[in-house]
Parts: sequence; structure tokens; C-alpha cells
Amino acid sequence: MKYIREFRDGKLARRLGTAIAREADPGRRYHLMEFCGGHTHAIFRYGVQDLMPDNVEYVHGPGCPVCVLPVRRLDDAVELALRQDVILTTYGDMMRVPGTKQKSLLKAKAEGADIRMVYSTQDALKIARDNPGREVVFFAIGFETTTPPTAVAILQAKAEGIANFTVFCNHVLTPPAIAHIVEAPAGPGEAPVRIDGFLGPSHVSSVIGSAPYEPAARAFRKPIVIAGFEPLDVMQSTLMLIRQINEGRHVVENQYTRVVTRHGNRKAQRLVADVLERRRDFEWRGLGTVPESALKIRSAYEEFDAESRFTLSPKASREVKSCECPAVLRGAKKPTECKLFGTVCTPDNPIGACMVSSEGACAAYWTYGRKREAALATGDAAA
Repeated sequence: MKYIREFRDGKLARRLGTAIAREADPGRRYHLMEFCGGHTHAIFRYGVQDLMPDNVEYVHGPGCPVCVLPVRRLDDAVELALRQDVILTTYGDMMRVPGTKQKSLLKAKAEGADIRMVYSTQDALKIARDNPGREVVFFAIGFETTTPPTAVAILQAKAEGIANFTVFCNHVLTPPAIAHIVEAPAGPGEAPVRIDGFLGPSHVSSVIGSAPYEPAARAFRKPIVIAGFEPLDVMQSTLMLIRQINEGRHVVENQYTRVVTRHGNRKAQRLVADVLERRRDFEWRGLGTVPESALKIRSAYEEFDAESRFTLSPKASREVKSCECPAVLRGAKKPTECKLFGTVCTPDNPIGACMVSSEGACAAYWTYGRKREAALATGDAAA
């Protein structure tokens, strides 16, 4: 970013903190969910929560694509990888996410599976070109941000006649998840998650625009502000949310105007719509089954759909019972409320997906927030 220092200016941050404290009504509390894991890391890395008044609280949401993938889909990927003729390709974070019985793709690789980390769909296509006698499966995950490259890869494979290339599609959609979070009942033994407004995702919105969030803002009377990833972006967006809440408004506002428009990247949207379509429903870790919240490959491109080419066996997939990652993803608990956090579960030995990804809330707490949380627990402000 050309002006990155300006978006991290300490003096401006303190001024914004003062403005937020001035406008936050001391007679009420503000619970603001940052949907995207990138916002969670910015909040902890730069101490944004410390600049907030006591009655303004950030609630961590499910905006980590690696984290929200259910265990069953990861177990399916492991099964694909263990086939002798398959080269499974995927992004780096997915390698270490534990599935049932802590079986990850990295462990499957250690057992002899041919699993290769790639940086892009183009890397996966090259592997398919270089290995015409092997089946190459791209394990596609992510929100709307990473969906267009998957669509492009399928179109390229069709145009070039790369018959040994398929995609295991696990792309999910942000607006249905936001609506589901508002409506979802509390889990067993949990208090209802209170959310007064949302910090909307930025990179996702650069593709889909801000307009798709408008129905949820109207229907559930929750303001949404599309926020950039820098600390001043998060703070300015917080101020915009507080003003909406105070005024009783509930619209979608765009703080990240240097990147996001109302209608987004129409070319990318057309590419995705050509190749992919909505699933009737899809399971999310922590949220359960969410209607029309994910994408599948259209029948016109069925030959590139791994779920059509390969038969996957039914599975009794399950989470680690004591891991609170699902509750963290729906904002019901903080990472430090999990008894495994920082003891059994660390970045070197992740028990849950939230500790693996660079966007996971547990990883953010581990990297930036442990001292702050300990200080709050003991009342020692100097910690």
C-alpha cells in the first residue's frame, strides 16, 4: 500500500479513540462483530481494543475460510489424497488443519499421500499439465475473494483439454452467513450472542461489492460497515457503526472506499456465475447447515468436479469434544475460554482450526492477545 504509514498513525488513532469515547453512549453497550479474521488480527496486533471505551466490545466472527470448513469435508480431502493415482493440491493453511482423530493433510502426506502446497490455481494447473498420467485435484476453499481464480482454472482446463484436472469445491458465501449468525439460536449451555452491528469484510467486498449485504441490514436491523484491514480503517468503521446505532439506523456503509464499490468487480462475478452455482445448503464449522451459503460446479463443467469423478465414502466425522473452535467461530466464546488454549493447543500443536490459520481468532490471541487477556483477568493493567 502506498500510504501504509498513514493508516497506522498513532496520533490519528488516539484522536479516533477519543471521538469514539465521546460518541459512545455510557448508558449502553456496543457489541460489534468483525466478520473477517483479518480484522481480528488487526485489532489485536495494533491494540485497537485497548483504545476503545469499556462499553465497546468486538465479537469475533467466522471470517476465516480455513476455520469454517467442516471436519467432514476435510476428511473427504484426506480420502481423495490417499488414492494412489491422485495428486492433491491445496493452499498452505489447509495442510495443518486437523480432521477426525487429528488426521491432517500433512499427516496423510507423511503416510505417503502425494499432497502438494500451491500458491495459486495456476500452480495446480501446471502440475496437471506436467503429470498427464495422474489425477490432479485442487482442494478449493475460501470466500468470494478466492472463488474467481477457481472459476478461471476450470475454464482454462476446459479450453486446453486438461482431462486429468478436477476441483474439490468448498467455496462459501459471506452474506448468507451473516444472516444466519443473527438468526442462529444459542448452543447448549451458551448465552445468546449479542450483535449490534457488523464490520463487513473488505477483500470479499472488493469482489461482490457492498450491495449484497443490504437485505440483511434491512431485515435484521443491524448496521454493516465495510471496513479496511488497517487499524485506522477498523477504528473509523467502529465510529461509523456507533453513530448508526445511536441514530437508530441500519444501513450498509462503505468505509473502504479506496477499494470497494457498491457493485464490486462485475467481470469476476460473471466468471464465477458462468462456472459455479449455489448449493441448496452447506455445513459450516460452528454455524451448522446454512442455506444457499456455498458454491458447486455447474453441470456444464461436471468433468472438472472431483465430487462427480470420485466416489467418496460416508464418514462419521467429529470435532475434538473439548475444543471450543466452533463456539469461537459463532462469537459465543473467546479463545481464552477454551481449556485447551495455550496448553494442549498451540500453533505448533493445533487441536482446532482456529489455531492454524493466520486469520484464526485463536492464532490472533496467541500471537498478540495473551498478555492483554491475562492482565484483564488479574486486573493488572501494567501486564
